[in-house]
Formats: sequence, C-alpha cells, structure tokens
Amino acid sequence: MLASTVTGALREQGRAKVNLTLRVVGRRVDGYHDLESVVAFADCADQLGLEPGPELTLTTTGPLAEACGETSDNLVLKAARLLAEAVPGLKLGAFTLEKVLPVAAGIGGGSADAAAALRLLAKLNGLSLDDPRLSAVALKTGADVPVCVPSRACTMTGVGENLQPLALPVLPCVMINPRVPVATKDVFQALGLKPGDLLVGVTDVLAAPAWPKAGASVGDWVDVLGQVKNDLEPPALKVQPIIGTVLDALRASTGVMLARMSGSGATCFAIYGSEADAKAAGAAIAAAHPEWWVHAGTLS
Repeated sequence: MLASTVTGALREQGRAKVNLTLRVVGRRVDGYHDLESVVAFADCADQLGLEPGPELTLTTTGPLAEACGETSDNLVLKAARLLAEAVPGLKLGAFTLEKVLPVAAGIGGGSADAAAALRLLAKLNGLSLDDPRLSAVALKTGADVPVCVPSRACTMTGVGENLQPLALPVLPCVMINPRVPVATKDVFQALGLKPGDLLVGVTDVLAAPAWPKAGASVGDWVDVLGQVKNDLEPPALKVQPIIGTVLDALRASTGVMLARMSGSGATCFAIYGSEADAKAAGAAIAAAHPEWWVHAGTLS
C-alpha cells in the first residue's frame, strides 16, 4: 500500500477553464483534433471533497447537481478508477462534489472536477502532480483534464497534452452561459473536418503572434488576443444560435475590450479594463437576463 500521512477530509477547487483563443490546426488521421489555445482560469469553481475510506463513491450537491447526470458517468469517478489501475494500492474514498458551474458549457467544468480529484488522490497518496502515471491518466480521462490539473494560465497544443505557462495578468471579466448545453461533438461535427484535413498552414504558423511577456498590461494582452479567434465559434453558432445573443449583450456592455466564446460553447466571456467595469456589466446583464448564468470576476 502507498504511504500517506493525510487524515480527515481533503478539499480542492475545480476552477472554470476559459479558452481565450482556440485555433483548430486540423483533424488527425485517428479522428482527434489538434488544437492551439491560450487558456486561463476563472475565480469561480466547483468544490470537491474527499473523505478517505475503503470504497470509491461520489455524492453531488449544489445548485447544478442534477445537471451532472448519472453519477456513474462522472469524470471524477473515471479519473479515480483510471488512477487506481495505474497505481497499485491507491488509497481512495468518498468524494463530495458541490456543483456550481454549468455543464456542457465550454468551460471544462467536468474536466476541472476530474483534475481536482486527481490532485486530491495525489495528496492522499503522496504522489507528485508531475508523476507520469498521473499525467497519463489525466489525458486518458479527457483532453481538457491535463490543463486543469495545474489550473494555471498557459498555451495548450496538440490534443491537450502540451502545456507552456504564460505570465498572464489578472483579467477582469464577465462570463455568461445561457443555460443551454452544447455537446462538443456536435460543434466539431458542424466544423466538418475529415481525418487528415488541415485548417492551419505553414504561413499561418509563421504569422502567429508572440504572446506578451511578464509585466504586460491587460491592454497589451487584449491587442494580441484580438488577432487570434476561436475557430469553433462559427460552427457553435449554427448548433446553438443563442450564443450570438450572448455575444451581442457582452459587446454592447460598457467598458468591454474583447468578447468571444470559450471552448465549444455556449459560455462566452468578455474582458474589461477594470474590475469595477466587469462587475457593473455583469450586474446589468444579469438584471436584463435573469434566466442566464452570469459571473463577474477575474481570469488569471
């Protein structure tokens, strides 16, 4: 059995992931899509607890618990089971997930929860977060799980396995989900790439902007981010046109500097020049659209 000095319940956050950019390089012959993305993490998060014990279980609570679907399909359990297969004698226990992030929303909620589960199990079992077994399990659990394990701003390439840290400033933001789930597979189907197809050529790679260095301002970052789009936004608009309504609301708000969709949608975000502008915009949009999930905060 693995040694552990941990006693009592452990807790971790599953922070929302936001794709500030998302380029689809192409579709590989194995069917997976190669991506290039600048990823940041929000100050809103699911909460995951782990009570060490003999059985692996999961209980979901919180305002969006029902949206998680069948517990047996949850990525928390999938990650735990895969890690138990990879690490003999792995200590497990009872997970409790407080779900506050919308699901099928393009902000990696399920992936963030799975990553939090891996961090908790690593802590319980004395494993390093850069243990190759944990890294392999993260990628096997889902393409967004590896980036959610450290939950730090970075560039993400390949199918999610290549990560390079970025010195991102704190970005005041508003995030909106219209409470309409969007399946990633439907968006990629609407994109319509066949295995072997490429969207990004050599000239695109050579023309790609360099990301700002440490100490750059929010304005510096917005200028560069504005040069690179989210390639999944047009197909997602076909799948769920309400995304256009959300983007219109963000782009019409006071103080907005950049607004676009995150991931495969339907969550959209906007960056503002100050936290005060972000809070005011979030409050105004929430009042106008009480049926939407709205969060005003920061990305980092």
